[in-house]
Amino acid sequence: MKTILPGQTIGIIGGGQLGRMMGLAAKEAGFKIAVLDPTMDSPCGQIADIQIVAPYNDEAALEELGEVSDVITYEFENIDFEGLKRLSEIAHVPQGADLVRITQNRITEKAEIRQAGAPVAPYIAVQTFDELKDAIDTIGFPCIVKTAFGGYDGKGQLKLDSPEHLPEAESLFAHSACIAEAFVPFIKEISVIIQRNAAGESYCLPVAENIHKHHILHESIVPARVAASVIQRAEEAAQKIADHLQLVGTLAVEMFVLENNEIIINELAPRPHNSGHYSIEACNVSQFHQHIRAVCGWPLRKPKLWASSIMVNVLGEHVAPLIRVIKQHPDWSVHLYGKAEAKEKRKMGHITIMTEDIENTLQEIAATGIWED
Repeated sequence: MKTILPGQTIGIIGGGQLGRMMGLAAKEAGFKIAVLDPTMDSPCGQIADIQIVAPYNDEAALEELGEVSDVITYEFENIDFEGLKRLSEIAHVPQGADLVRITQNRITEKAEIRQAGAPVAPYIAVQTFDELKDAIDTIGFPCIVKTAFGGYDGKGQLKLDSPEHLPEAESLFAHSACIAEAFVPFIKEISVIIQRNAAGESYCLPVAENIHKHHILHESIVPARVAASVIQRAEEAAQKIADHLQLVGTLAVEMFVLENNEIIINELAPRPHNSGHYSIEACNVSQFHQHIRAVCGWPLRKPKLWASSIMVNVLGEHVAPLIRVIKQHPDWSVHLYGKAEAKEKRKMGHITIMTEDIENTLQEIAATGIWED
């Protein structure tokens, strides 16, 4: 297992907020940062030592990143797989490229989760709308049709409640093949962030309970308000998947909790995750510090939760009202990502609140009116 030491350079593909927080964690330990992103002055670019401004599939730019970096990681999975594969042949990319290939495609992702021995909802993979019409009876209604490629924060998917709604799914096939999943009547959504180094050492962060608005994560509550048996099942499933994929770095495993306390795996993200931001303040090691340790070949720290916490996303429409009330909430840890324009529904930052009373704090958050629809 190759060890990267302070003073050396970590290359990051992607200049968004995840890259920024990853880079800040690395800089605390004395690393230098190089970032590849098509946008000048990206959130990560603002704190980087070296900025390479180019598309993610620019071969010359990827080669340049490889030349200036001692190790390379990435902040999101929708990067160019072929480019990453070529880069991994000439530079040190401990995560490899295969995990990106798998998680970019919902069809391969579901198949790998099943092979790992973790539960998924019944699903079918279909290449065309006609195939969907022919096979939909094996799934039934209600169901969710999702594009195999692309799609995040609820994009690229559609819930069908009855056969009459089936024609609405035809437009999804203009983008790619699709999967159709049986609708799961879940009672909660949770996520497990598991982190693993090349030696196979791994730890899970405390399980987060996630609340979404308009298909975008709104709040993460830690620890998740679920039974101990659910926590155990969730962590065991994440460990099976991480071991099966020979994970190096970070994997977020999003899950549904059913009424009988069983779990169903929804999807994977092979990088730090929005639902793990609470760990910056609330744990002895954040998901970003642990990720840097993992990709640099360091031993990992066993995570410990200092206090129950709530993370709330700050979207474009929330920035101005948040800033107006900062002085009234000294217990809020405010993170803004340095994005130039506060667009509606765009993730601009988050706050984390450590609390001894989750329910009361949730009421206090709602009472501010910042996050009203």
